[in-house]
Amino acid sequence: MFRSTITGLSLLALGAGTASAAGDVARGEYLVRGPAGCGNCHTPFGEAGPDMSMELGGRLVEDNPMFTAYAPNITPGGEVANWSDAELARAIREGILPDGSVIGPPMPFAMYKGLGDDDLASIVAFLRTLPAVENEVPDSVYNIPLPPAYGPPVESVTPPERGVTVEYGAYLANAVTHCMECHSPMSDKGPMTDPEHLGQGGFEFHGPWGSVTAPNLTSSEDGLAGYSDEELKAMITKGMRTDGSQMLPPMPYGYLAQMTEGDLDAIVLYLRSLSPLPDA
Repeated sequence: MFRSTITGLSLLALGAGTASAAGDVARGEYLVRGPAGCGNCHTPFGEAGPDMSMELGGRLVEDNPMFTAYAPNITPGGEVANWSDAELARAIREGILPDGSVIGPPMPFAMYKGLGDDDLASIVAFLRTLPAVENEVPDSVYNIPLPPAYGPPVESVTPPERGVTVEYGAYLANAVTHCMECHSPMSDKGPMTDPEHLGQGGFEFHGPWGSVTAPNLTSSEDGLAGYSDEELKAMITKGMRTDGSQMLPPMPYGYLAQMTEGDLDAIVLYLRSLSPLPDA
């Protein structure tokens, strides 16, 4: 099921054999309301966009022949109110529910398994502070088989040091924002984030806006070679093309606009480092 859960306050046992880490609420707020863009899936839409009176209260995210996926209510008013911190952390980073079953797509577990321990603890700590939203969300329905797990258990993750570096940009663009999952091709086994396809584009999204295909983010002529850094930043944070036209959802422009200048610079630096690939 595409769902999650929450309880308690700030200490988080991240996994077997891993030391507990105290979450930084301010850091968690920055990640959730900024680069991680959790509300892009978990906050219901109103007529004028995200309904922030129901922030992270859950909604229908994707309806296609393979699955009908609902993002759950991850405020203390949802199912999550009965989970331990460790259970919530495992659900976010590994897609495993307390009963041992897996959460289905489109949660980006291929990326989230790289979330650093401190950032994961901070996300949980911030989620605890949210006002409870009363909103019942149906269970997701999958017409495709789900795996028993998305890989071996994640014991502990230490991310690169924060800074304007390719390494930290890679961490942000993969584990935090999951740009590279959405901007890599999709196969019947999931996103193709191996080096031969990473950032090649071609993933189709469907919504009220119609059908949108994620573009190529590599350094090829099909990708970002023709754009300046400033043009690229405007596309990431404002959804603004070089001709002034507006790009479509589901890219979480409003959330990415909250990134610090340094984090944005690091992501651009990383994207420039990707091997050039033709459009998928």
